Amino acid sequence: MSQQLAAQTGPSLGSRHVRVLIIGGGPGGYVAGIRAGQLELDAVVVDSQPMGGTCLNIGCIPSKALIHAADEFAVAAEQAKGAPLGISVSAPTIDLGRTMAWKDGIVQRLNHGVAGLLAKAGTSVIEGRATLLDGKTAEVTGLDGSTQRLTAEHVIIATGSEPMALPSLPFGGPVISSTEALALTDVPTGLVVVGGGYIGLELGIAFAKLGAEVTIVEAEERILPSYDRQLTTPVARSLDTLGVKVLTSSRAVELADDGLVVEGPNGRRTVAADKILVTVGRRASVRATGLEHLGLTMNNGFVAVDDRCQTSMRNVWAVGDVTGEPMLAHRAMKQGEVVAEAIAGRPTVFEPISIPAIVFTDPEIVSVGLGPDEAEAHGLDVIVGRFPLSANGRSMTLASEVGFVRTVARADDHLIVGLQAVGRSVAELSTAFGLALEMGARLEDVADTIHSHPTVGEGLAESAMAALGHALHI
Repeated sequence: MSQQLAAQTGPSLGSRHVRVLIIGGGPGGYVAGIRAGQLELDAVVVDSQPMGGTCLNIGCIPSKALIHAADEFAVAAEQAKGAPLGISVSAPTIDLGRTMAWKDGIVQRLNHGVAGLLAKAGTSVIEGRATLLDGKTAEVTGLDGSTQRLTAEHVIIATGSEPMALPSLPFGGPVISSTEALALTDVPTGLVVVGGGYIGLELGIAFAKLGAEVTIVEAEERILPSYDRQLTTPVARSLDTLGVKVLTSSRAVELADDGLVVEGPNGRRTVAADKILVTVGRRASVRATGLEHLGLTMNNGFVAVDDRCQTSMRNVWAVGDVTGEPMLAHRAMKQGEVVAEAIAGRPTVFEPISIPAIVFTDPEIVSVGLGPDEAEAHGLDVIVGRFPLSANGRSMTLASEVGFVRTVARADDHLIVGLQAVGRSVAELSTAFGLALEMGARLEDVADTIHSHPTVGEGLAESAMAALGHALHI
């Protein structure tokens, strides 16, 4: 049968029965499809967008491309000011349209890569929209208007999430979501970012480096309120250095002719801007999916699942953002893998020790497991080791000594319960951090492991040694 079933002509393509119907081709859906195919399950993935979902098409991949371009532009601008590295350049300029075209090329390559992986696994893809009629039946409308009915023994809901708007700031005109921000072809003169979480800060910092006048409006008393203050303080200092204005304990009220009305501790004021980026959170994308026909148990607007990602209806599963926090692609991928194996009859559960979280700000933040305050809130007596990157040779050679690596371990048996870092290039430490917790490492395990020199990763061993009371390089 053709890989692109919806490309056939005619008002109706009849019906088809499959073992597994996957609604949504994002990280959770396409991984479920690949793994199902590997396990020789007859599976179909339905999505109206190119394979990859929000993360690949309008989220993590394009945003990291923009962040990289902004970083490169900022480095060139710094060299033009004083040549601190001995590199002399004239004042740089940027053609954001060409930058976005480069970003789109990366996305398209990855789209084709995911489609190829599904084809290699023997899983079909239908380009269209699926609406559930019941727990085993979906009506699929192809991009060409053709329709067909699919019945399945198992249904996997992987419809992802979508940006939340504010009642006073509906999307449209100057009010944009992250989706529109990642498609701009001109750098805004003034940009107000409503929401000081990771999405708002990542994009706000990128546009500030590209030359926009950026203001962050955050309702809480500080930025990144879900991260502890030690991790966020270096980011706050970076915002100040970049000239980004941060209005905390403030809320967006309404649009003004030339910007946004903001209410804060000192009353109301108008912040000038030609673009207003709203990043106040995301909600489950369930509209037009027919979920209301199933009567599934929900949890604050998200689909409730058990430790195998099964919903309250037998043989109906859900993975990824549609199941709630943390809304991370790598969580969705693992859930997709677990569900495919569960359907194949393998003993499996989604029971991670921890899920790494990364904020791609300047500097970056990575957190796995419990921070010191969280550990104490859980009743744990912990010891903490912290190694400053100002003592790390590799950080010095990167001309970025801001930040630290931190290890949190139980005081009684030295079991590591959390690892965090803030600094340049620390996102790459997330793999080692996650592995250490998943494998049940103790301080001695990390301290006794030879870490390559010179690397930022040496900070992991040094922080473990610091917790043991014998750090070598501080």
